[in-house]
Amino acid sequence: MTRIGRVERTTKETTIIVEVDLDGGGKVEVSTGVPFFDHMLDQLGRHGRLDLTVRADGDTEIDDHHTVEDVGIALGQALAEAWGDRAGVERFGDATVPIDECLTRTAVDLAGRPYLVWDAPVPLEVIGTFETSLVKHFFEAVIANSRMTLHVKLLETGNTHHVFESVFKSFAVALRRAVAVTAPGAAVPSTKGVLQ
Repeated sequence: MTRIGRVERTTKETTIIVEVDLDGGGKVEVSTGVPFFDHMLDQLGRHGRLDLTVRADGDTEIDDHHTVEDVGIALGQALAEAWGDRAGVERFGDATVPIDECLTRTAVDLAGRPYLVWDAPVPLEVIGTFETSLVKHFFEAVIANSRMTLHVKLLETGNTHHVFESVFKSFAVALRRAVAVTAPGAAVPSTKGVLQ
């Protein structure tokens, strides 16, 4: 069974290609034109043990918003394609991850019901030239398009860079646990018999 998703998305604002292999080993190739965002996507692939390719060409001369949002849309769609009907997967995953002084707890449900609970306030509005509000917006796009439920709770705060590293790493580990095939050949993990 291969669990691979590939999405190409082209608008007047961006051209995006995202490929994800849920059973990869953490091989990451990311180039979005937004260096801090590339760094966070690298954390997602490596700690989620996903093979992740993201190539984006966007109107970053205006700002990073369209690129970050459209990568989130494409990644969400690629994840949904990769896990298919989710038969045999664990479905739920959670992780609490520290990065120095910062600590984030994340919980994932591949329920087919998109819902984001975000409790991760940050001390700074900008890291370099990157607007920190875009991180939540990225996750909103991923959740809406993958149709998963995600709770993010920042337990200990500090340096803004460390906050987001702990968010992305905890999401990566929680996602890895949720997509793990723990009952090969089993039905969809739902009393309804379907996840949608």
